[in-house]
Amino acid sequence: MFDPVSITAAVSIASSAFKTIKEGFALGKDIEGMSKDIGRWMTAVSDVDNAEKMAKNPPIFKKLFSAGSVEEEALNAYVAKKKLQEQRQELKTWLNFTQGPNAYNELLQMEGKIRKDRQEAIYKQQQLRHKIMEYIAIGVLACTIVGVVILVAYLYHNK
Repeated sequence: MFDPVSITAAVSIASSAFKTIKEGFALGKDIEGMSKDIGRWMTAVSDVDNAEKMAKNPPIFKKLFSAGSVEEEALNAYVAKKKLQEQRQELKTWLNFTQGPNAYNELLQMEGKIRKDRQEAIYKQQQLRHKIMEYIAIGVLACTIVGVVILVAYLYHNK
């Protein structure tokens, strides 16, 4: 699960990459020359989007035992997403102005591929780990309850 620190780290990475992208455009570099920085920015944006998605639907134990941090996490993801939307709009304006209207569409296609690849490679693994941890926690809780019932029955029977 993403926590406020990892959301902040993703925004920091995105902001750093965005600054480098802006500097590259100011120096007249083309999109291909800045593909690494654009890829870094897109990856961070994808991470923040995933964090927001996960904050909207946290695991059951996170809802029960750390309700305050769930809201904090959702708020951090929202603020981060708004900041990245501003960057996206600035990037769109700059690309349309300097590279033509198709440049932004090419960027969106590239971003879609990055998101899809990350979804398959990373986010599904994270979701699987969280499901496994949830099932383990439910199993431990169930065993504890059964143990307490057996202990109470044993103590009652030996009374």
